[in-house]
Amino acid sequence: MSSAALPLIPDSAPFTAEQRAWLNGFLAGIFSRGPQTAPTPSAPAVPAEPLAILYGSQTGTAESLAKQAAKQAAQRGFAPALAELGSFDLAKLAATSRALVITSTYGDGEPPDSAKALHAALAAASAQPSAPNSQLAGLRFSVCALGDTNYAKFCQCGKDFDSFLARLGATPTAPRVDCDLDYESAFTGWLDTALQSLTPTTAALPAAPQEEPAPVDAHPTHSRKNPFPAPVLAVRNLNGAGSAKEVNHVEFSLEGSGLAYEAGDALGVFPENCPDLVGEVIATLGCDGEEAVPTPAGEMSLWRALTEHYDLGKPTPSLAKLLTPVTAGVATESVASSAPVRHVIDLLLAAEKKPSLREFVATLRPLQPRLYSISSSPKAHPGHVHLTVGAVRYEAAGRRRKGACSTFLAERALPAGRARVFVHHNNGFRLPADGNTPVIMVGPGTGIAPFRAFLAERRATGAKGKNWLFFGDQRASTDFLYRDELHDLQRAGVLTRLDLAWSRDQTEKIYVQQRMLEHAVELYAWLETGAHFYVCGDASRMAKDVHAALLELLARAGGRTPAEAEHYLQALKTAKRYQRDVY
Repeated sequence: MSSAALPLIPDSAPFTAEQRAWLNGFLAGIFSRGPQTAPTPSAPAVPAEPLAILYGSQTGTAESLAKQAAKQAAQRGFAPALAELGSFDLAKLAATSRALVITSTYGDGEPPDSAKALHAALAAASAQPSAPNSQLAGLRFSVCALGDTNYAKFCQCGKDFDSFLARLGATPTAPRVDCDLDYESAFTGWLDTALQSLTPTTAALPAAPQEEPAPVDAHPTHSRKNPFPAPVLAVRNLNGAGSAKEVNHVEFSLEGSGLAYEAGDALGVFPENCPDLVGEVIATLGCDGEEAVPTPAGEMSLWRALTEHYDLGKPTPSLAKLLTPVTAGVATESVASSAPVRHVIDLLLAAEKKPSLREFVATLRPLQPRLYSISSSPKAHPGHVHLTVGAVRYEAAGRRRKGACSTFLAERALPAGRARVFVHHNNGFRLPADGNTPVIMVGPGTGIAPFRAFLAERRATGAKGKNWLFFGDQRASTDFLYRDELHDLQRAGVLTRLDLAWSRDQTEKIYVQQRMLEHAVELYAWLETGAHFYVCGDASRMAKDVHAALLELLARAGGRTPAEAEHYLQALKTAKRYQRDVY
């Protein structure tokens, strides 16, 4: 075939110049092989097998993994259907033959908002002693649970779904996998096993297609696996003198990273451990820090490994086993679970015999990134991203403790000049597409972060919808975060209403949920006219209290029964009008 006859991707096609060049080269290679003979007729293709991939996601991780699972399933010959757990009920599950369930847990073992309705329905159905255990007999499934071992009810939501489905007669075809923060390897292994276990035995599925090689000289994509070393532009304390808190505003540059975010997303930050803590661990081990040890990134000095790659927080069970003596063939109570022992250094100091370096690092968790709600708008702050981070400092068992990432940002990120970051998309926490839609935001303390982003976005886009913010903290004089900005937004007409709650400025503590109830009639009127309602902050207390206040508000101002109020809020969630960014 002559070069003139080769097909080319037109300049008007929606590709970058690099993508067009690669595609044109790929096509040239295909057509340079000469005339292609007509393929021999083959037997009809085996129909793709349906596979439901159901996810429950609070911050977007489970949704992202569900999309990866759908891609892999399609390559293995399934016909995947991606859906939130909340879009299914018992009847729909009963009509499903195969399902993968991927769900996170947040707060005190709670399901994500999008999974609550199905979780409650399955809990009720499986708890009925007289109910037949074959309601879901036709369903074959496997569960991947996401969680954090720092919480007592680790992966509880995934464990619940696994149990509920089995009690109702569904067949688990592959064991549930409980993933910690370092979930990539566990998820990949589970997905491979689960897809194999769900492959039908009556017909061979088509082989997974081979993926084409990546374009030559393609720009690397920055992600969790390949974080961007972002220049740290500013770190400033937002509290006044005498505050009991330390909240810092942190700014990074994303110039040249290729990273893009939306208001409502989170930024992942890889911390570095405090040098004082690293030094103490090294001294306790009897080392000088120059010893070479293995890490996921290759062999390096002990000092660098403990600073950048290993978690020195909560000890792993394997470290506790390594350092805890065994008596009469029975392991003693794990030192890691006893009250005075909080961190790796506590275990080391209590150990009778120090481990070898390789034994020691082999028991440590990889240092994980922390996710923080972004407090800037890409339209208002192009090329930059902002965070609002409360520094964690406390004393326990006679030792001062520091939050690894929050104090890294507070103390060392600016002098270091850079921090490794990536964007974590949260599609479940978004402003309404229509800028005329009113918005109600409840964000005490650092929960104000995404709402600062929302307000900046609404201002930058000229959105006409009304905006109502409920904010609170301990004291107005020292803890009114972004006070000047909020007042400026009020004067500009962007922030329609600002209601404040200060818990320590009077004898009786006042919180944001009380302010909501004080304005129940007007807040209900906003909801009735289509307002979207957002909550950001602590999941275990504040978010629960706000939810309870909403139910009471619907009863007071809307005249609804408790059941009707719950139904009303569920309808808001289904319509994406009640969204929560809670932790």
